[in-house]
Amino acid sequence: MVVALFALTAMAQENQFTIDAQLRTRGEYNNGASTPRDKGEKPAMFINNRTRVSFGYQRGDNLELKFSAQHTGIWGQNDMNVKDGSAAINEAWAKLKFGEGWFAQVGRQQLVYDDERILGGLDWHVSGNWHDALRLGYESAEHKVHAILAFNQAGVNRGNYYDGPMPYKAMQTLWYHYQAAQTPFGISLIFMNLGREAGEAGDGKTKYMQTIGTDISYKPSDFDIHGAFYYQMGRNGADTKVSAWMASAKIGYKIDPVWGVNVGYDYRSGNDGKGDKDKAFDQLFGTHHKFYGFMDYFLRNAPYGVQDIQAGVTAKASKKVSLLLNYHYFMTAQKAANDKKGLGHEIDLQVTASLMKNVTLMAGYSTMFGTETMDIVKGGNHKSWQDWAWVTLNINPRIFTTRW
Repeated sequence: MVVALFALTAMAQENQFTIDAQLRTRGEYNNGASTPRDKGEKPAMFINNRTRVSFGYQRGDNLELKFSAQHTGIWGQNDMNVKDGSAAINEAWAKLKFGEGWFAQVGRQQLVYDDERILGGLDWHVSGNWHDALRLGYESAEHKVHAILAFNQAGVNRGNYYDGPMPYKAMQTLWYHYQAAQTPFGISLIFMNLGREAGEAGDGKTKYMQTIGTDISYKPSDFDIHGAFYYQMGRNGADTKVSAWMASAKIGYKIDPVWGVNVGYDYRSGNDGKGDKDKAFDQLFGTHHKFYGFMDYFLRNAPYGVQDIQAGVTAKASKKVSLLLNYHYFMTAQKAANDKKGLGHEIDLQVTASLMKNVTLMAGYSTMFGTETMDIVKGGNHKSWQDWAWVTLNINPRIFTTRW
């Protein structure tokens, strides 16, 4: 009888099935975000929405499955009686675990690494980042090694020229992370070989760009110290030689349970008009909204490069409310057409409130005080007021769990 009870208990813990849901609604007042507005240009106001349902299954310690479907869009984008909605499968993967620490994960999945500068989930975006890939890895308490392989095609295409919607044709990535057991120190190394098509269909060839770099973190006591460096070489999708780099450093300090401060500096190389190489660093597939200001002026297109001097303050106003205030001063890395670098000042304010379990309300306001150089680099009119405001309601509960 006792043996039978133990057997039933083991069986009850062997399988788990879960259902998670998310409804995220965000209203925006865009009077200069992403792209500066021109004089007299009217603001845009809209509400976007993400509806997501995820199904997860886990069998013991050797098999895990996840399927997630989402509908994204702007309120009013579709007809009231629309037949074809903008729904998509954003996750569909299987993870097989072999022995102690070894695994293989295949299918549509997020690739989230380090501070998400190169590979990230981009959760701020209404749809997020997703890759169709095979991920092989080994993980222990101190060491993690992942190999990522991806190959994209728009259909059955003899000749294998790729002109589909994904931003690359092929990718091979090797990532290693070491987390010290006795000290709050961690370091990652990454190598990515990214293939993009160059030339016309039929006679085009895949050109590969390599990104190598490191991400370092050290968190002693109330400090949070972080640094990163990446270098790019090879050829881009325009078949141009690449020689670009970026570096960042940030220090945070927790003054007390309520207040925290941080300072940082980011540098992304840009083109100086000399030579035949592309020297503008490509941020690839990271969570770019985390960096370079919330108004998202420098997500990808920065031919002159970017320098960002930043400082911030965080406050825990109560158990359920937190505030964030950031300041950025932007410059180009190379002089713009007017022989100047200064781009302007950005101020970001964000408030986060927990309304109840699994329900969060967030609101933010940002403004940019640009310069004539900003007009050259990003367009718009720096004499016009540039600002952006938003409110997000995020409902994200686990609605069902069963074990057997």
